[in-house]
Order: sequence, then structure tokens, then C-alpha cells
Amino acid sequence: MNKSKLAIGLLVVGTLTVVFGTVLVFVGPIIIDNQIVKNLVIDPKNEMSYTMWKDVPVPFFMTVYFFNVLNPTEVLAGEKPMVEQRGPYVYRKHIQKRNITFHPNHTVSYLEYRSYFFEPSMSVGNESDVVTIPNMLVLGAAVMMENLPFAVRLMISTTFKTFKEGPFLTMSVGKLMWGYDSKLVDFLNKWLPGMLPSTGKFGLFAEFNNSNTGLFTIHTGKDDIRLIHKVDSWNGLTKLTNWKTPQCNMINGTAGQMWPPFMTKESTLPFYSPDACRSLEMVYQREGIMEGIPLYRYVAPKTLFANGSDYAPNEGFCPCRQSGLLNVSSCRSNSPVFISHPHFYNADPVLLDYVQGLQPTEDQHGLFIDIHPETGVPLNVSIRLQLNLYMKKVSGITETGKISEVMMPMMWFEENGYIDGEILTTFHTNLVLLPMVMVYMQYCFIVLGLATILGVVLLYYRNMLSTTQQRLFPQPRITNQHWCSPLSTSRGAHHSKQSSYEVCSSLTE
Repeated sequence: MNKSKLAIGLLVVGTLTVVFGTVLVFVGPIIIDNQIVKNLVIDPKNEMSYTMWKDVPVPFFMTVYFFNVLNPTEVLAGEKPMVEQRGPYVYRKHIQKRNITFHPNHTVSYLEYRSYFFEPSMSVGNESDVVTIPNMLVLGAAVMMENLPFAVRLMISTTFKTFKEGPFLTMSVGKLMWGYDSKLVDFLNKWLPGMLPSTGKFGLFAEFNNSNTGLFTIHTGKDDIRLIHKVDSWNGLTKLTNWKTPQCNMINGTAGQMWPPFMTKESTLPFYSPDACRSLEMVYQREGIMEGIPLYRYVAPKTLFANGSDYAPNEGFCPCRQSGLLNVSSCRSNSPVFISHPHFYNADPVLLDYVQGLQPTEDQHGLFIDIHPETGVPLNVSIRLQLNLYMKKVSGITETGKISEVMMPMMWFEENGYIDGEILTTFHTNLVLLPMVMVYMQYCFIVLGLATILGVVLLYYRNMLSTTQQRLFPQPRITNQHWCSPLSTSRGAHHSKQSSYEVCSSLTE
């Protein structure tokens, strides 16, 4: 009876264990997803995720390369420009969100400030290095003024000479980056306010340092996790006015730092870039792993900077030139500035014929974002863009000489960041190890339960087999070990036989 009770108990325990493990198989992922949603919502109560969003503790760097012009005199004579890449000059980027305001409609507004600090140990060279690049104030203005009356162009050329501004600048990296004193800039800001994007010193990145990217209002995800980080408005605008079509003027996606969770390979990464003055979109390329964490790599499609002829939806970003160039003059004071991938990667090959010294490769010049698909958190980011100036001869402005029409690369930069250290460890523990433990647990429960049930069944059949064998092949029962033997005969023969029979009978009863 005790053995039967034990067997029944083990059978019940095994069955319950299998049921529990099976339930975990279906309920476990739901529990994990709910926990992800709970922790991702932009809310000060979510201390770790909120701090990461607010202060961005991930190390970010901006790496800058200049295209030093080797033959400026020959370029003015109409020859092909020859350039050499100088750098990298590396700056640590500090990002912090301020003026954070939560709204009743589950959105939050903020200003994101950025500042840059030179890192000599990570750079090849110093900010004091001298390079030669085209003078945007002269060659850019010349293209802007080419349709003005000839007399006006002559006057502009005279103004350049008065302020001793030539077609090329030979200056230190630091001044080219963050600004230099120019009497021409002071003159233009005084008499033609608004013509230049900066009211102080003129530099390629002067307006970016110690500044903000505009007032972003994004969704917190509290009411719908699918909307988290998506831009609701920028500087109060829900659409732009720089471009020609409603589609091109749309503000799509996030602010470019995080995306909604539960991404698939069909998902894209749309984001709005104030620096590019438009929304951009990246597409899935492949799977990968970073420090044991699964990721999806997203890259820029070839259509990103394609012209309207090669990709009709981009017609609204025109006037366009060759594919691979984005005309940002409409948001850069009409200066003939174009953005591209570094070294004209993924651009029309004809652009490489105009300039000598460019060698595009995907590894060095393609941009990518490695993202954890379950959370939408970027693990490794590398955004690479090149700044180009459209140059040509403009009659009446002698500073342009006999310059051939050319898309001149001036510099390119890479903004990259990656999760490491304690943040990476926490990320790995919460999003890789714990879910893995739960997966192993659920299958361990199932295996353990099945093993218990199988053990009980095997014991049951073993006992049944033993009982059956005993019934089919019974063993003789011997209760006495004495043999029957004839008794000594002192009486007659008949009497002896009877006695012998009685004795044997008594022995076998």
C-alpha cells in the first residue's frame, strides 16, 4: 500500500512539473516582454532607463577628417583637384537633455545640448595642424550670386579683395572647426543679417558646439509602447517647410537615439536629423552578436541620397545633382552645400572622376547602427557624413579664376558610440542571462517531470511483469525436508506397506 501511494504521488508531481514547464514556455516570453515594456517607458520612476535617456552615459565621439587640397593654384587654373585625407581629429561628445517637461498626452519635451572636447591621445595630429580647404565664404557666395547682375558680381569681388578673402583657406584645424575671426563675416552680419548661419565666428562646426538641437517633443510610450521615442513635433512643427513635397517634409521616426522595441527584420529605422534638415531611414542588413548580445545591423540604403531621376520619391529634395548627394542649401542659408557618404561611397561614380585622392570602401565609409531588436536600444552606432561644396567659375568674381565645375569634398566626420562597462554588463544580465535562465528552467521542468512519470511507469510495468511470471511458473512448496523411507519390518508385509504409506502421507501433508 505504501509503495502504491508513493507511485501515485510521484506521478502527480511529475505531471504537475510538466504542466508548469509547459505553461512557462508560453507565459515566459509574455512575462519578459511585459518587463521590457515596463522598464523602457520614459518615466523618472524607471531610474536606470530614464538616466540613460536623459544623460546618455554611453561614450560618444566625433572623429573628423579634412581633405587637404594639394594643388590650389592649379585648381584655380581649371585642373582637377588633388586632395589628401588628414586626421583623425577626435572629439569626445557630451550629451545632456535639459528643460524636460512631461505633458498629459504622454509626450515629453526637452532640449538636448551637446559639447565637444578634443582628445589628443585618440587623434593623429593636433588642432594646431594646418590644412588647406576651399573658402566657403568666397566660392560658396560666388555660386549663390551667379544670377545677379554683372555689376553686382563685380562689387562682390571687390568686397572680397577689400577684406583679403581668397578662394582657399590655409588655417589650423581648430579654427576651421570652431570658428575664426573674419572682417568679412563681421561686415555681412552687420549689413546683411541672416545671410550667415552664425552671428559670431565662422567655422564649419561653430554652431554645433555648446548648443542644442532644437525643441523635441517625443512620445513616452506610456499609453502605447509602439510610439515610444517617436517625434511628435520639433520646434513646434509637425512637418517641415524646406522641401517641395509633403512626403519629403514629413518628420518621421524618432530623434535618432532609441527606437520602439520588438523589432523584426522587416522593420526600418526612421529618424529625424536637424543637421540634415530632413528625416532619414535605415534598413536591415544582417544579424550579429556583440559581447554575447544579439543585434540587428541597419545601414543606409542606396536610395537615401539618390536623386529624383534614380529614385522618384526623392524628387522633393531637388534641385538635385548626381545620386549620392543631398542638397541642404535650403536650410543652410542657400549656400551650395551638399551632404554625402564619405569619399562619395554609394554615389554616382562620376563624382570620383572630378577629384583625385578618394577611395571609398564600405567598412570605412558606410554608416550603420547595431541595435538590440527586443528593446530598440542601439549597442553600437557609426554615423558617417561628408561635407561638400559645389564650386564653379562665376564671371565677374575673379576669385573663382577658371575653376572647373566640381563637387569638392572639404571634410567628413563620424559620430560613433557604443555601450560598454557597467551598462553593458547590466544590459547583458537583464536582457540575455535572465531570459536564458528562464528558458532553461522551463525545459528543465518539462524534462524532470517527464523523467519522473517515465520512472513511475517503468516501475509499474516491472512489478506487473514479475507478478505475471510468478503466476505462469509457480515454484513447488516444500514444508518439510524429510524423505519417506520404508520402516523396519517386525510385522507382516501388509502391515509394513500401510505404515510406510501413512508416514509418507504425514510428511507431505
